[in-house]
Amino acid sequence: MKIKSYAKNLSILLLTTLLTGCSLQNDTTVLSNTSYSNDVTSPITEQNQIIESEESSMNLSNQTQSTEGSPVVYFTSDITPEGLVAVYEKLGWNPEGKVAVKLSTGEPPASNYLRPELIKELVQSVNGTIVECNTAYGGSRAQTEMHYQVAKDHGFTDIADFQIQDENGSMTLTVEGGSVLTENYVGAAFDDYDCYLILSHFKGHAMAGYGGAIKNISIGLGSAEGKSWIHSGGTSKTNPWGGKQDRFLEAMAEAGKSVSDHLGNGERIVYVNVMNRLSIDCDCDGNPAEPDMHDIGVLASTDPVALDQACLDLIYEQKDGDGASLVKRIESKNGLHTLEHAEEIGLGSRTYQLVNIND
Repeated sequence: MKIKSYAKNLSILLLTTLLTGCSLQNDTTVLSNTSYSNDVTSPITEQNQIIESEESSMNLSNQTQSTEGSPVVYFTSDITPEGLVAVYEKLGWNPEGKVAVKLSTGEPPASNYLRPELIKELVQSVNGTIVECNTAYGGSRAQTEMHYQVAKDHGFTDIADFQIQDENGSMTLTVEGGSVLTENYVGAAFDDYDCYLILSHFKGHAMAGYGGAIKNISIGLGSAEGKSWIHSGGTSKTNPWGGKQDRFLEAMAEAGKSVSDHLGNGERIVYVNVMNRLSIDCDCDGNPAEPDMHDIGVLASTDPVALDQACLDLIYEQKDGDGASLVKRIESKNGLHTLEHAEEIGLGSRTYQLVNIND
């Protein structure tokens, strides 16, 4: 796949930066500790610390903190099967037992779901079973039989085993430390798997503002009733509509934390975000808007908050360019609040080290 000029420029930027005292295996490292202002301040240039060389002066905001010990996010501009495998392998994760690969099967007829030919090598490298749950809003994936047909039509059953996890209902996960939810509802087959690889197409979303790793482990892994539970802010298991926006965003963060906690406090789950086909619309939209923004790359981390934050930082770097429509969509739904709450409740960190594996 041809990567446009921004991804190439990004690679050059990352290759020329060095974070003093926090470098990892001689790879380039960039700090982010983002706090967006209401006027959409550029996250890297004004709110974060970047050290270009040991001799250069450091531009630190009052909110900048040390990144020593903060999670690593790996980046490659290579959006190919080989690029996905390479950035995943940097995590050094060795899953044991049965591995689930959670992704979106994509709503027909024309959504931007991750194509099987792109992800096949990665899925098969972990001997993974692709898993999904039914939707709560109608469409072609609301009923199990139709959803299996969509998975087949979109080519997922050609590359791996496939399962709708809530075809036999839900199971309950406890939410610890939440202010909106005390329980989360995932597919009944959730515990059939020992480890989870969360493979997300990063993009905009009509309700959440954006969709990435956190949305994939909350709404994505939620059963049909779990999706309604999250969307409604914990008020209904049958009606996803009409909930208060911030409670919905907070419920996503809390549901995501329940998944991570259940999987050995995050030890049995890792995350890969693919930043291609960056539409303002989600893969649940069968006729999404054509992307304004160019493809960027693939990122991976053991921390879903750091991973989504890194993706947003890359988008906000283009807020005055071809990323403007996506930034507008994110902010129209207060989408950054999901990350704020996720960090607050301990799902992960918005401060991270960004390592370019192309170095």
